[in-house]
Amino acid sequence: MSAETQIGVCVEEFLTALAHERAASPHTLRAYRRELHDFATYLVAERGPDVQVGKLEHQQIRAYMSELYGRGLSKASVARALAAIRAWFKWLARRGLVEQNPAVLVATPKLPKHLPRVPTIEQMNCVVDAAASEDVAAWPERNRVIFELLYGCGIRNAELVGLNLRDIHWANEAILVRGKGRKERYVPLGDAAAQALRAYLPLREAKLVAAGKSSEALLLNARLRRTASGLGRLTTRSVGRIVKQIALAHGLPVDVHPHTLRHAFGTHMLEEGADLRAIQELLGHERLSTTQRYTQLTVGQVAEVYDRTHPRAK
Repeated sequence: MSAETQIGVCVEEFLTALAHERAASPHTLRAYRRELHDFATYLVAERGPDVQVGKLEHQQIRAYMSELYGRGLSKASVARALAAIRAWFKWLARRGLVEQNPAVLVATPKLPKHLPRVPTIEQMNCVVDAAASEDVAAWPERNRVIFELLYGCGIRNAELVGLNLRDIHWANEAILVRGKGRKERYVPLGDAAAQALRAYLPLREAKLVAAGKSSEALLLNARLRRTASGLGRLTTRSVGRIVKQIALAHGLPVDVHPHTLRHAFGTHMLEEGADLRAIQELLGHERLSTTQRYTQLTVGQVAEVYDRTHPRAK
């Protein structure tokens, strides 16, 4: 077996394990496949056909990162490549294919910290209310549900389109959400979201009956087209297009996307006094540090807390 084939097999076995054992998303798998196959190609080109996975050291990984910088890639892109390589070597070490993980000796590029630009509460209320207007889109009741669940529940775009009708637990006033790695969590179903669902569901049912079709998907595309996820299920791309269209029509910046609503959910809850741990649970974050990146305190809030709590401020 050639070195390229050997490395390629190790990469594919890792990707298979990633898909089945860790339930990685198709997006993650595509990204890891791209990064690792590029790294494997680089190793064979630089080290020759006799390169062996078990003899790779951190110097080769650092040299590859320099190569990526030389191609003009950003720090964020190099960091993503390193994350894939680290995960691969960690798996190789667990399998006994390498004695140690050389990637742990390579530092992650320092990335600038950008706080997400989050709309105000007033802006979000305006946009969510506008989602139900007839002059914006063909199916305003469904679009209202999209905005109410993204902003009102803080769920991810992929979690939204993955919702099925049975995931709405009316008795408990909650929604069962399947997050990353197939982890499940319940999020509260607020009054506004429940009202939007009750207005949408009869129309959803009528559309299916008229077409003589059935679907378990909560959110349907207008023409009941079959997608990769099943009959009539709305796609993340379509949700992104709907969100951007409505948001731009009501004054939000051009970089708005479904995740903007998730940012707004966390930030506005924090502004209104919610505990960071509670926000972490609602957002489905494994680490509190991730939640902290999604939320931001305004200067006014910090000053208010200082004035209220510090003895020298009184």
